[in-house]
Amino acid sequence: MWTEKLQVQGPYNFDLVLERLSLDPLQVVDFTNRTVKVPLYIEKEPIVLQVQAIGNIDEPSFIIKGHSEVYKSKAIERLKKVFHWHQPLEGVSRHFRESDLREIFEEHRGTAIVLDFDYYSCLVKCIIHQQLNLSFAHTLTERFVKTFGYQMEGAWFYPTPETTAQLQIEQLRAIQFSGRKAEYVIGLSEQIIQGHFNLDIMEKLSDQEVLDTLIKIRGIGRWTAENFLLFGLGRPNLFPKADIGIQNALKILYGLPQKPTQEEMESYSVKWAPYLSYASLYLWRSIEKRSEKK
Repeated sequence: MWTEKLQVQGPYNFDLVLERLSLDPLQVVDFTNRTVKVPLYIEKEPIVLQVQAIGNIDEPSFIIKGHSEVYKSKAIERLKKVFHWHQPLEGVSRHFRESDLREIFEEHRGTAIVLDFDYYSCLVKCIIHQQLNLSFAHTLTERFVKTFGYQMEGAWFYPTPETTAQLQIEQLRAIQFSGRKAEYVIGLSEQIIQGHFNLDIMEKLSDQEVLDTLIKIRGIGRWTAENFLLFGLGRPNLFPKADIGIQNALKILYGLPQKPTQEEMESYSVKWAPYLSYASLYLWRSIEKRSEKK
């Protein structure tokens, strides 16, 4: 067992990060001890880390614990990317201070974009979540992972591409996948294990190149590709205009009689660049908080 302390530049509100992570029933979050378990693959080896916050918003610091010393340095580097510890948030907050989103950014100050723990699970989750309300999307993803994935040190790992590629459509329909969605998830996994599609090269491509590559895959449209760019790769300037959550958040923010058109969304968002991903996150967070208060 190893332990490492890490200091991060504030503001960074890990309690709000945990709050959002806890919306996903697969996440192992402990609010009392301010911890989350993080399942990772490092050089294709599964490892589980525990991340604990011990600082405050303005002076954030963390205790990281793991078992294998062999993967320690690479695991810590991956955590820095996952939790966006490498990108100070003060510049982002300052950018929105005079914008229409200032009140939302003040309420959620220090909330970082947190990436999904690996590229494959992110893309699979995005496919599962297509055209579903968030509650059932989480339920369906939980069933998929707990039926075909595995648990290690209390944390849940998604099934690997090799495992998913061997599934039959009927096995996924049994847990309430649509036939089409089952085909998409299995088909993606087959392309990966056959070497037709390499997720690892995505981080080297531009946003447009990633979009162009992903939408060629059956079952992946622009919404899914944009969400992968945001929560898989952590790209800073994504604003998925087809996202119903963002549309609803803007409807509430501006007191609109109906959800905005994509043209209206474009006009709202132009002044939020180059941090559109944070605008997206904080708009989502604004309606998630409303739901939590009901």
